[in-house]
Amino acid sequence: MKMAFILFHGMTALDLIGFTEVITRLSRIRPEAEVSWDYCAMTSHITDDRGLEYVISRVKPDLSKYELVFVPGGFATRKLRQDSEVIAWLQTAREAKYLVSVCTGSLLLGAAGLLEGKRATSNASAYDLLAPYCKEVVQARIVRDGRLITGGGVSSSIDLGLFMLERLTDAPTVELVKSDMSYPYYQTGTSASVYHAMN
Repeated sequence: MKMAFILFHGMTALDLIGFTEVITRLSRIRPEAEVSWDYCAMTSHITDDRGLEYVISRVKPDLSKYELVFVPGGFATRKLRQDSEVIAWLQTAREAKYLVSVCTGSLLLGAAGLLEGKRATSNASAYDLLAPYCKEVVQARIVRDGRLITGGGVSSSIDLGLFMLERLTDAPTVELVKSDMSYPYYQTGTSASVYHAMN
């Protein structure tokens, strides 16, 4: 599986790191899956909302080449959704097997037209901003609507990573990862915190 992790100026670091810390473990758990990933952005250097700088491995790649595209959030998404160049780039992810976002990353997917007819979630502070982009805003920690999987506020990024890992492997594998991370909160199997859209 080839994954693209989207970065942008003003993103929230935990949104990115929570998810990637979990999902990149797949490369060790299932080496036969040939897992790889790129950190992708519009520019070669990114500064997050706390001033931490990142060096980007891929600048504005064609996102259609990736099976999973992940978009973090941050207050900057409110303005970035009006950036036509960024939105046009995200639209190249339209055919990805999995479109994943956490927090207000869903606003960017929405602005790119990737939430049309779908149920999604975001940070609670952005529900009203998300509503015009999707079929329904669901007030849940994780929402799955087909290949679209969105997470709520910042800390849900860890749960979102575990949820995706469970979809790609199995519950026992996720339990091992939870133990390695000393993270007891995510519940494998059917969870009340996950909303599965029935289309």
